[in-house]
Amino acid sequence: MSPRSRLRLSIGRHPGDLGKLSLVAGLLVLSALLVLVPANPVEIAVHQQLIALPRVADPFWVVLTWIGSWAGIVGVVVATSYVGWIRVALLCGGSGALTWLIAMLMHQLLAGPGGRPFPSEQVAVVTVLAVVATPYFGRFARYLGWGLVVLTGVAVVHLDLHLPLGAVGGALLGWGVGLLCHLVWGAPGRKVSELVIFDELEQAGLAPVSISALRHRLLQPREFAVDTVDGPPLRVKVVRRLSRRAGAWYKLKRLLMLLDVQDEPSLSTPHHEVEHEAYAALLAARAGVRTPEVVLAGDVPYAPALLVMREVPGRRLTELSPEEIDDELLAGVWEQVALLAEARIAHHDLRAKNILVDEHGRPWLLSFTFSHPGADDARCAQDLAEALVSVAATVGTERAVTSAIAALPVESLAAALGSVVPLALPRRIRAQAQRGRYFLAELRETLADRLGLPIPGFRSPVRPTTVLSLLLVGAAVYLLIPELSNTRDVIGALRHANWGWLAVAVVTGFAAVVLSSISVQGSSRIPLPFWLTLQVQIAAAFTGRTTPGGAGFFGINVVYLERLGLRRPLAVGVTLLNQAGTGAVAFVVSVIGVFAVGLSGTFTNLSLPGWQLMVGVAAAVLVAVLVLLSPPGRRRIMPSVREVSRELLETLRHPVRALQLFGGALGYLVVSGLGLATSLAALHPNFSWTAVTIVFVVGNTLGHLVPSPGGLGAVEAVLFAGLGAMGVPPTAAVAAVLLSRLLTYWIPVLPGILMFRYLQHRNVI
Repeated sequence: MSPRSRLRLSIGRHPGDLGKLSLVAGLLVLSALLVLVPANPVEIAVHQQLIALPRVADPFWVVLTWIGSWAGIVGVVVATSYVGWIRVALLCGGSGALTWLIAMLMHQLLAGPGGRPFPSEQVAVVTVLAVVATPYFGRFARYLGWGLVVLTGVAVVHLDLHLPLGAVGGALLGWGVGLLCHLVWGAPGRKVSELVIFDELEQAGLAPVSISALRHRLLQPREFAVDTVDGPPLRVKVVRRLSRRAGAWYKLKRLLMLLDVQDEPSLSTPHHEVEHEAYAALLAARAGVRTPEVVLAGDVPYAPALLVMREVPGRRLTELSPEEIDDELLAGVWEQVALLAEARIAHHDLRAKNILVDEHGRPWLLSFTFSHPGADDARCAQDLAEALVSVAATVGTERAVTSAIAALPVESLAAALGSVVPLALPRRIRAQAQRGRYFLAELRETLADRLGLPIPGFRSPVRPTTVLSLLLVGAAVYLLIPELSNTRDVIGALRHANWGWLAVAVVTGFAAVVLSSISVQGSSRIPLPFWLTLQVQIAAAFTGRTTPGGAGFFGINVVYLERLGLRRPLAVGVTLLNQAGTGAVAFVVSVIGVFAVGLSGTFTNLSLPGWQLMVGVAAAVLVAVLVLLSPPGRRRIMPSVREVSRELLETLRHPVRALQLFGGALGYLVVSGLGLATSLAALHPNFSWTAVTIVFVVGNTLGHLVPSPGGLGAVEAVLFAGLGAMGVPPTAAVAAVLLSRLLTYWIPVLPGILMFRYLQHRNVI
């Protein structure tokens, strides 16, 4: 098969082009709107710099503009026809003419500053010719084409034909028409041809007889079954693009989710991915692991990279019923996992679907795409944890744990116990656990009980990236908020503050933590030790205030309650009840307090928000109600809401618990509000203490709805607005808000760090 025939067979359409076309269209519309406003000074400066280029090169720039005219279109059509690419000639001629006509129409509708037309027809034509033609001539032609686009853009600006925005608009127009051409007529490299793969296998001497495509999932590698003349069937895996879980976007997303991206290999290209999987599979086979034999791996001209392996007849573990999976098969699975660990290979994708059971009931391990040869003990322990989750999701927790303990060393299982937590498991592994909300907790507790070990301690969700982002956002907030007043006046007010009141503010911050621990005690039906609970709440000042949405507060309390003997469902229920009780008290205090203070005439500068904000709030409430009433909401959210509501009502029947829960929550809010009041008293003595406390409760409640660590930025803004509505001078309001947040909210984080380390050392969390 000739190279040109292979290229023709790879012509097809790709859904990604539709997304690119939408993005380009949006950017083109935005550029067109920017033309209607006066030119940006930066754009004018760039224009002037390009005009100042040496005039000796003007002939070169003029020739480039000719490429973007009808002369260029005709030249490309003639050249491609001469080399025999009639299809390319027709596509270039049609798309070039269409782009030129659209550009002329836009010239009639839009005119940039100084009467210059928008967009640049020269840049548009060069771009569309590059987008349409270069896929047929390889990667070098693509780089050359986009280089000509950039140079043509410089040429039209240097010759004062267009402003830089006109050149950008021309490139967007040409790119958009080129993508539209790909969607309508197709382009090379968009399709995996069975004939090309068949021809490649034939040239490799594998003697294929027939090839058939297997079930394909979007964004997943294509797979084909191949029958051969004198050998077992083959399985061909075709990798068109780098795996989603090995690309830069996935790693960035994991980084933003505060997860360490250490379990995925650093793959760079589809060819690299194929070679990596073949290499890892060969190492595993040499170590005695049952895995299909690697036959061929590499690039294919005018086709994606492919991996050819011997077909092993059998069924995936997910295709077997629990009754078909006997103890001997489970022992075989753990034997293969142990062999991987002995060879220092971490599979990192030990899902049940990647375990194949052959006709003799023996397990085989598949798909080494994310494997890591030369793995350390931590990676091997995580690999075992992933296998435990996969097997437990298939046969149940009890059978999975029993079979693992019978087949594997206790030391290996003890090391894996710490990784059986959601934070340590990739989503593809957690997605198998559809057996209930507490599946992972049940697996972890069962394994810990059978091994006679304590439940793993709390892993702080705080990462270096969290600390860095918190510092950057905090610096921005605490530098920008003083700009709402006069920065020099704010600094002067801080210098003349009453240090006695500031000392009281610090005390209120720590007193609030004590009251918070009392509230946690009231949330539990089982009596909790006061001093130990207080220590955990001091540590929670670190984990909860430095994570978005207070996730660290929730996590550390759940682990603490588990260490006291409470099962995961009960521990989660206690923590949810505490947060619900605090929220209910804050809502009641906010509603009653705002109306009471409003009737007293304290809010002299209060102004209601505009109708746009009110409509936005109403829309948000409506969306929340619809989510709750939707099938997923009724299935996942409403049961928890009803459970917490029943617990709140049940707590009211026990006066001591009710006093601890609601009284502790009320005391926490009031004392924290007094922290704001004492900070204001150090700067501005004339105000209502009750009103300031109400302002704090409202601001703290609303501000923490924003998913930033500690409500950073949002709380400060609401508090400043509330104090302004009371008539507090802007300088005093800004200084008081910054001081109170620093002294009462952020300073307790410092002893919280020390207490967190202490409790970890004592195995309390």
